[in-house]
Amino acid sequence: MNTKNAENMKRHVISAAKEFLEQHFGEDGADLGRSFEDKYVDLLQEHEQEAADEVEGIRRLITSFKPALASVLQPCEEFDNLLTMVLSMLKAPWEGAHRREKKPSPRRNGPVIPGSDQSVEIGFHCAVCEGEVDVSHEEKMQILNSEGEVELPSHCGQEVKIRISRKRQAPKIEEVADKPFEPVELLMGHLPADNVQYMKVLSVGIDIGSSTSHLIFSRLTMKRERSLLNISNRFNLVNREIIYQSSIIFTPLVDRYNIDIEAVIEFCEEEYKRAGITPEMVATGAVLVTGETAKKQNAAEIVSRLASESGRFVSAAAGPNLESLLSARGSGIVDQTLHTQKTVLNVDVGGGTSNLAIASNGQIIGTSCINVGGRLLGIEKNFKIWRIDGPTQFLMKELGMSYQIGDTIREEDARTIATEYAKALVEVMKGPAESTVAKELMMTDDLDFSIPVDEYSFSGGVSELLYGGDGEFDDIGAMLADEIRTLVEEQGLSVIEPPNKIRATVIGAGAFSLSVSGSTCYFDKSIEFPITNIPIIPVNVTRENYRPGVVEQEIHRALSIHDMKEGDDIIALYFKDSLFRSYSWLQDFVKSIERALPETVARKMMVILLFQTDIGKMVGLTTRRETSIQHNIISLDELFLEEGDWIDIGPPLHSGQVFPVTVKSLVFYQDRTYS
Repeated sequence: MNTKNAENMKRHVISAAKEFLEQHFGEDGADLGRSFEDKYVDLLQEHEQEAADEVEGIRRLITSFKPALASVLQPCEEFDNLLTMVLSMLKAPWEGAHRREKKPSPRRNGPVIPGSDQSVEIGFHCAVCEGEVDVSHEEKMQILNSEGEVELPSHCGQEVKIRISRKRQAPKIEEVADKPFEPVELLMGHLPADNVQYMKVLSVGIDIGSSTSHLIFSRLTMKRERSLLNISNRFNLVNREIIYQSSIIFTPLVDRYNIDIEAVIEFCEEEYKRAGITPEMVATGAVLVTGETAKKQNAAEIVSRLASESGRFVSAAAGPNLESLLSARGSGIVDQTLHTQKTVLNVDVGGGTSNLAIASNGQIIGTSCINVGGRLLGIEKNFKIWRIDGPTQFLMKELGMSYQIGDTIREEDARTIATEYAKALVEVMKGPAESTVAKELMMTDDLDFSIPVDEYSFSGGVSELLYGGDGEFDDIGAMLADEIRTLVEEQGLSVIEPPNKIRATVIGAGAFSLSVSGSTCYFDKSIEFPITNIPIIPVNVTRENYRPGVVEQEIHRALSIHDMKEGDDIIALYFKDSLFRSYSWLQDFVKSIERALPETVARKMMVILLFQTDIGKMVGLTTRRETSIQHNIISLDELFLEEGDWIDIGPPLHSGQVFPVTVKSLVFYQDRTYS
């Protein structure tokens, strides 16, 4: 089997990549090149046995290049240019390897013309890298049949050498059809684009949880690329670099009903100073009050204070389903499913709640939340009780216990409570809540298990103990971790460990709560940003149902469904379908918007129009031209929203072309009264 070509090509690729890095990164380029080579060689050696022939060898050269480069270089213009250069280098060898893999065509009788003697093999070789050079059949025929001098192809800066040899007589075989093979662009995961732009923003994530509070600063890299296959104007998140992680403190409380707001703000201010970052430097981010802390009476006040003091556009966010989504993304599991092609259920076990999210193919496909956490029963080393939250009061009643704060609980009783919490959690991990305890502890609907789960992962503070960590936390967290581990092992669930555990939610808050609009947007320059806490009102207007009067009708219907009265509050009307047909249609559409919002227009309230497709600027300009809505309109596009979402819109970025949008929930759950 011919693996020499793949080996020669490997040396050529490494040499070209190192030369590129040295040219573009100066003194650092040599170090980058050496680190890249080490990683590339390591990745290739992992699959050395699989690359037993030329096709597999070159396949590994292609598929391993981007991960190796990403290990030393963050996404940037040079990153894309180097991928494009190497992709073009490997394209011909990849196609040539497949041609050589085919069985030869059967011999046919007839006259022999120049160059057609199949007993003679003609090869083109590079004298520099000693590799075989792929030359098309047409070029070979031109060289062989030419009566004059012919310019030979070049490789590694020199003309190739021709090598003629006699082939062994091949036995007659049946002619076979060409087998399709993957394009090199698909294998490398890179499509050269006509126009690539990058944008970097500094983000903060602040998590005020049931047990602990902490924050992180991240540098987010957003990328927009336009090509024939991708005409979107959106910037998409392509990289997150954590540049500072704060210390982790126990969440300060004034009493069981209130967060110590001043203590939290003082902690955050101190961490900003340690990081060398001012609020003015922060472009986006989110404050989360999670778990039992979200049920405190002053939860909304704390997120509002922190959001307003933490940066130019930092959103206040809460809600158990949002927490589930952010913790799964922040754990790193969602990205892993994109590569492993497995469906994973991530369970973020914190102090007051456990947030569940099913991830598959790089997407979250379901979320849920249950009141299970290590801080729901606080006990000192001598088992004296200092904290009993509502869910534990319910459990104690179910178990026939009657402990109060200040009592000393028997160790076996504390263990029993932890066991019941673990049983309820594992029950909802495997299917819907059916037992009385699990049903009573659920905060949201059950998960949808229409797609079978392959593996399970755990994040959150309790997960640190579950995976073998230790520590004293004055609660039942360690017992809960032991009981979860025991049940998972007994039921034979396949458990994997995520890259991030206790910091999963705060990482998610700092990086994944951000969406960015398309660049074909319109806004009145007098509007002051940020615009916060805007409910999304989806309007059922489609290409299929559109007719005169349908826009007004569907806006009124949408407002009625959401119990809203037109003109009372600022709302965002959201249109999913691709609506644009013609300019005359656009004129009718914006006039219908004006007729549907008479009170909003009369009171000069803000009109916010959001679209999934790329028509925001056309709608805004036409509204200004054709209606009385002149100075209070913002029209954004390429946003992917759902009913029940709330959004914050930050000041425009990238020379005023795009807007950061945080999609969130504002559901602060009150402490329920357990029967």
